[in-house]
Amino acid sequence: MAPARKSKAHRPAPPSRTLILDNGAYTIKAGYVSGDAVDEPRVIPNCIARDRNKKIYVASELEKCTDFSEVAFRRPVEKGFIVNWEAEKDIWEHEFFDDKAPQPCDPSETRLLLAEPSNSLPVLQTNCDQMVFEEFGFASYYRGIGPSLNAYHDVQGILRTPRDPGTVAQLPAEILLLIDTGYSHTTITPILQGRPIHPAIRRLDVGGKLLTNYLTRLLSLRHYDMRNETYIVNEMKEAACYVSLDFKGDLERTWKGTRGERREDYLNGGGVARDYVLPDFHTRMKGIVREFDPVQASRARKLAAGRAGESSEDVLTLRNERFTVPELLFHPSDIGIRQPGIADLVMQSLRVLPVGLWPGLLSNIIVVGGNSLFDGFVERLQKEIVQLAPDECFVRVARPVDPITSTWLGGANLAKHEHINSLSVTKQEYEEFGAAWVSRKFATGLES
Repeated sequence: MAPARKSKAHRPAPPSRTLILDNGAYTIKAGYVSGDAVDEPRVIPNCIARDRNKKIYVASELEKCTDFSEVAFRRPVEKGFIVNWEAEKDIWEHEFFDDKAPQPCDPSETRLLLAEPSNSLPVLQTNCDQMVFEEFGFASYYRGIGPSLNAYHDVQGILRTPRDPGTVAQLPAEILLLIDTGYSHTTITPILQGRPIHPAIRRLDVGGKLLTNYLTRLLSLRHYDMRNETYIVNEMKEAACYVSLDFKGDLERTWKGTRGERREDYLNGGGVARDYVLPDFHTRMKGIVREFDPVQASRARKLAAGRAGESSEDVLTLRNERFTVPELLFHPSDIGIRQPGIADLVMQSLRVLPVGLWPGLLSNIIVVGGNSLFDGFVERLQKEIVQLAPDECFVRVARPVDPITSTWLGGANLAKHEHINSLSVTKQEYEEFGAAWVSRKFATGLES
């Protein structure tokens, strides 16, 4: 006679508090949800930094740094994936578990909702699950694909769809095409009923890090050696760069001309050139973008040639660097990357899917991530997709108010949704069924 089957262990009551972590390569977005109360997310640098005086800054301590010249960074996330848990553990402990942590957390009474990138390697996922339960000891845990958390937003509100007042948003959104362009890469994720369609996910290996490195290279060739000043160059990129809506026209206006030629557009800046005053970390802690001044530029050249000591500020004149750097998101082949741009990747993603889904996806495109903050990014993306999409499809592209914390806010909405209890795994279940079972449960998601 077969032995009696053991009754399933009673599932403990879910924790009343949820810590939501969008663990990005450049910043961590972190905050708590308790019942219906949602904290304001903190944006924490995801790095350990060392300044020129060998002083170490962990994560949020970076705001105490007063001199960012020649700062060296150690980042636990590479190509979008956590590969250095030793550094990540130090950052999490400093921010959440130490005695003086800015956001103190008792993991034994807290659920963790962690956003991960698409198509992560199983060995990295298993390693992450082990750290969460065995090292930190969280009571409950859900590891979800970051882009899919954006389905728990009022997507039609972001797209400004006309509707009756008092209409309640459907969560998760029925259909959505999410473009996440962050520090490590850019991903295109079609989402149906809150679930990502994995075969159609596409990735472009161009993100904020590559753009900053490319700008560093251009400036080091044309102006000063900025190879050890990536923090300053990154600030310069965020303040001065934009996505051109007329790339050839802007290139023409910034062209110096042939040797000996004095082109009027070049001498006057052509409406594109800007002066960037570098910080000296004594009188100026941040760089300043100002209108290009031809007279001052001529005077600066004379000072550089002879009387350099008389100048009180270091000024870089940015011309075509302002728009050729973000252009890599749309034409990576400009620097030899053999990948299509964002608009072409969107169409590649759609071709994997039934044609019946195309109208819904193209009319509900949401862009998130730091690169979407470039002036002209949304307009240029919509223009390029319209040129490639079928004429009968209506294309709408929108960006949330804060594209950097958008994924976190989607996770906060999920934490208040009934789905979270069926999606999450308790520490008791992890110990009983093991890491492989947890991985399978997270992989199947709402279908389990």
